[in-house]
Amino acid sequence: MEKARAQWDNPLQFVFACISFAVGLGNIWRFPYLCQKYGGGSFLVPYIIMLFVEGMPLMYLELAVGQRMRQGSVGTWRTISPYLCGIGIASMVVAFFVSTYYNIINAWGFWYLFHSFQDPLPWSVCPLNANHTGYNEECDKASSTQYFWYRKTLHISPSIQENGGVQWEPALCLILAWLMVYLCILRGTESTGKVVYFTTLMPYSVLLIYLIRGLTLHGATNGLVYMFTPRIELLANPRTWINAATQIFFSLGLGFGSLIAFASYNDPTNNCQRHAIIVSLINSSTSIFASVVTFSIYGFKATFNYENCLNKVILLLTNSFDLEDGSVTASNLEQVKDYLASTYPGRYGELLPSIKNCSLESELDTAVQGTGLAFIVYTEAIKNMEVSQLWSVLYFFMLLLLGVGSMLGNTAAILTPLTDSKVLSTHLPKEVISGLVCLSSCAIGMVFTTEAGSYWFDIFNDYSATLSVLLIVLVEIVAVCYVYGLRRFESDLRATMGRALHWYWKAMWAFVSPLLIIGLFAFYVSDYILTGTLQYQAWDATQGQLVTKDYPQFALAIIGLLVITSIACIPLGALGTLIMHRFKRGGSAPVA
Repeated sequence: MEKARAQWDNPLQFVFACISFAVGLGNIWRFPYLCQKYGGGSFLVPYIIMLFVEGMPLMYLELAVGQRMRQGSVGTWRTISPYLCGIGIASMVVAFFVSTYYNIINAWGFWYLFHSFQDPLPWSVCPLNANHTGYNEECDKASSTQYFWYRKTLHISPSIQENGGVQWEPALCLILAWLMVYLCILRGTESTGKVVYFTTLMPYSVLLIYLIRGLTLHGATNGLVYMFTPRIELLANPRTWINAATQIFFSLGLGFGSLIAFASYNDPTNNCQRHAIIVSLINSSTSIFASVVTFSIYGFKATFNYENCLNKVILLLTNSFDLEDGSVTASNLEQVKDYLASTYPGRYGELLPSIKNCSLESELDTAVQGTGLAFIVYTEAIKNMEVSQLWSVLYFFMLLLLGVGSMLGNTAAILTPLTDSKVLSTHLPKEVISGLVCLSSCAIGMVFTTEAGSYWFDIFNDYSATLSVLLIVLVEIVAVCYVYGLRRFESDLRATMGRALHWYWKAMWAFVSPLLIIGLFAFYVSDYILTGTLQYQAWDATQGQLVTKDYPQFALAIIGLLVITSIACIPLGALGTLIMHRFKRGGSAPVA
């Protein structure tokens, strides 16, 4: 007798699992960057539109398909048509790629969390040089937070060609990160269902605490005003709309197979339409909420740096021209500078190279995303807060929970099809399969702990999923609407959920969403072609800053393999099915 499929204890567990997977680091470190770069408050217009024409419909599609077929991604698409098994395999490959590099972020989170208990924080000051006569040269040219990130955490090499060896500190943190993930997924939905309560609710608690603290910081309003001030003219920029669509698409985790896997453990009568709407709205609301937190802190950092710059200039002028203490203030600084330039042109000219041009606008205008925001900008702000150790612990604890929540979804996308496979599940228990997946991912992930590891991280982050997931979801839509049949699928949903499919969902699935994905896919392909030689940001220790370099040929080959490996699964799956049935049935092809 076939074993009954595991189920969530209740619908709330399923909703929390989806939220924990969808609400991740991208909500914290990418949406605020996009909002700042593409129009401030006006960016919310294309973002909300894309939520309703792309994000919400496609999330409902994946949840409905997974719940209807009650299998992982491979089994789901094979049930619709044997020729479509490659869609599920492609999703598994992408999820595996993402899992291998995503967990290194959790490893870095552990590293910073462990160092957050030190007083003072190790990234708050530059170390002394070997002679103890001044600060370390690299740190002095950059900043203490940049130095700790690039030199103490990454041990970064000057280029991707200089790979170096595995660094034992991040390697141990990576092993710890994978051990934590393994314990969370050990018994499938039984263990994951309990963990998601914590990985979902706790980050919101920390964000709320940070919001209260952020709004009370000096200069917080400067950051919020800068972020939400609408720049309507940027709505005419196509990249604004493209980035809004892309952010919605990847923030919800479409195409990875995770949502299909989670929904497959639902009761067939579950109202997944309502859950798709709830998760989509919570995910987007979290992005806006996180932006308020981020830019209140960003405003504090910018204001602190701006006022610090002013104080240095005032001190320099006061000492150089023997001015009375307190006679030069921030309000009259420009008038004093004009007076000194006209009265003492010679002396002022000699001093001019040392006089910095302080600008709050320029401090606020440094758009940063990704690891730069998480591990440099945030730590720069945290080190200047009172009781900085407490805020550092809270922040990196929150990052860990967000990262683990996303990893639960990534690993579910891999493990569900594997445990659904009778070949594997009859020979290996679920715990062993989970362990082998975690072990292999951890072993491959060791490349990200080398001196060139951050460069490989950028390659995987930029190229392992973007084009592949767009194509996967496009084929998913075609499979449901035009292979399985939209009317047939509507009939299935009516039979299980007891309600007719609204015209809105049918219009989005059949026409609007696929056309939008085709447009996104065409944009990214043309953008890669027009860009020419792909480039990356390398750390130059002699200058204490990032410099742009071209990717070498072997790196370009790896990028090509990352894209092709997953995409090729779709046609190869169909070809393999055709060949197998030709041999088995003496020339007759399978029926879709």
